[in-house]
Amino acid sequence: MTAPTRVLVCDDQMLVRTGLVTIIGAQPDLEVAGECGDGRTAVDLAARLRPDVVVMDVRMPVLDGIEATRLLAGAGVAEPGKVLVVTTFNLDEYVYRALRAGASGFLLKDTPPDRLLHGIRTVADGAALLDPEVTRQLVGRYAARIRPPEEQDPDGGPLTPRELEVLRLIADGLSNSEIAATLMISQETVKTFVSRMLAKLGLRDRVQAVIYAFRHGLAT
Repeated sequence: MTAPTRVLVCDDQMLVRTGLVTIIGAQPDLEVAGECGDGRTAVDLAARLRPDVVVMDVRMPVLDGIEATRLLAGAGVAEPGKVLVVTTFNLDEYVYRALRAGASGFLLKDTPPDRLLHGIRTVADGAALLDPEVTRQLVGRYAARIRPPEEQDPDGGPLTPRELEVLRLIADGLSNSEIAATLMISQETVKTFVSRMLAKLGLRDRVQAVIYAFRHGLAT
């Protein structure tokens, strides 16, 4: 039998944390490795418990979720962990910063339980997760303010026209199946384009691809 995915839950609101722990713990393929209410404890527990996924709030005492994410999954971390940020809509700027800090994705706190569980499993499998309903609002709203003009590259740099098209659709929040339907190609072909695009740009996952697209003027 496959070992269950071990999840560390970090949220300073006890009611929210208890709800997350209850939902996750009820799944046969998931296991709550631990829980805490601040980012510093999350970093310490992650080092000791080695969870497969950390479900992370943003605003917390002692150390906020953004800095905790950077310590767990940011650039320079020898063995980066997988962090799924779960936040409220009015924290969209913080979510953008959390993604840049190394988070594998985000969901809203009012997301249905089945989508939360899908998100945990998706991140655990090594894929990035962007909530398609709010991707453009969360990232796009702040892109113009934080994208340095000298870094804009409307031609897409080394990408082919089709790879550039795939990148723009990813930035719109589309999944591989939705991109395949839009471009009328197979999902396997989409996966090939995504892999090539990430390799050419030196990006780790779809989250970084979305950030790249907005920072370089390739999405609006």
